Amino acid sequence: MLAIRLDSDIEERLERLAKLTGRTKTYYAREAILEHLEDLEDIYLATERLKSPGKIHSAEEVKRELGL
Repeated sequence: MLAIRLDSDIEERLERLAKLTGRTKTYYAREAILEHLEDLEDIYLATERLKSPGKIHSAEEVKRELGL
């Protein structure tokens, strides 16, 4: 269960879309979350990774390690 507060203009747009399409506001809220959740997770992981980037390898080191 989730409760969110929306600005009145967003609430009105959502209500209008729901009425025009015969779907619920909940349907569109769920679709919006699902559409962007993976991107938000990726941003979080990238930000965390940037805090401690680890060792940087030169092209020569990589070639040598791979036997190229």
